[in-house]
Amino acid sequence: MGARPVRRPRWGRRIGIALLVLLLLVVGLGVYVDTSLNRVAALPADSTAISKGTNWLIVGSDSRSNLTPEQRAEFATGDPESELTDTIMLMHTGSGPTTLVSIPRDSMVDIPGKGRHKINSAYGRGGGADGGGPELLVRTVEQATGLHIDHYAEIGFLGLVSMVDAVGGVDLCVPEAIKDPKAALDIKAGCQTLDQATALGYVRTRATATSDFGRVERQRAFISALLDKVTSPTTLLNPFRVVPLATGLSSAITVDDGDHVWNLASLGLAMRGLKDGVSTTVPVRDGVVNWDRQRAGALFQAIADDERPPANALGP
Repeated sequence: MGARPVRRPRWGRRIGIALLVLLLLVVGLGVYVDTSLNRVAALPADSTAISKGTNWLIVGSDSRSNLTPEQRAEFATGDPESELTDTIMLMHTGSGPTTLVSIPRDSMVDIPGKGRHKINSAYGRGGGADGGGPELLVRTVEQATGLHIDHYAEIGFLGLVSMVDAVGGVDLCVPEAIKDPKAALDIKAGCQTLDQATALGYVRTRATATSDFGRVERQRAFISALLDKVTSPTTLLNPFRVVPLATGLSSAITVDDGDHVWNLASLGLAMRGLKDGVSTTVPVRDGVVNWDRQRAGALFQAIADDERPPANALGP
């Protein structure tokens, strides 16, 4: 009898099966995240605002309700009853440049049905005929800017901490040393990796010469760095990072009831485009309370037209 032919391993088939299994796992993880996302009715059904491109309202809530007493002490977050929006950003994408605009939280604006107040109080004044907190905030921003909000994303203190932990810290170049016991922050200047507590303190502190203006600049830089880390190959190709990140995303972020995980993915990719885009603050005329109507109007009109905002319309 002749020798049996040696059976060669079918590497092409094995690789194909492995890729198929990997694809099914990725799809399954995506479906899990999408079905478990926190959702809220944030976008007014009767909105009449019209603008080109796509606009996100990104909100950082300072709610402490889901923090334990130990966590509130560790992160120095203070009053557990607070229901303000600590961060308000407008993200625009379209055929023009990607634009990220910080809205100072102390901006005085007309809140529909509530009178003239600081914009960060709109969230807590919601309810009744005006809709929930997020919906009233969206109405307020649309009325103040003239822009149509297409998507809504909200992240709280604990959500921020969990995302930083999932990606193994956030790499950021800090321009100046800051020491602020009220934010549990003591950070040196220079490029470094921010852990959970340091990251939270860094985006919360106002203990610098530029106060709120400096804070919104730090918030934009941090969020950009965080999303850059989230969408990097070192995170997406590492199951020990991407799995806890994906599973934690559902508890970390609240979106509008019409938003999905692929919308969040597009937001993350758009943030990476900020390197060639525009990052600014609404221009103000005195402190951080009243907007410079002419310059702010030019800024929001350029965004509505899907164009690059003129240099003289950019805030500090």
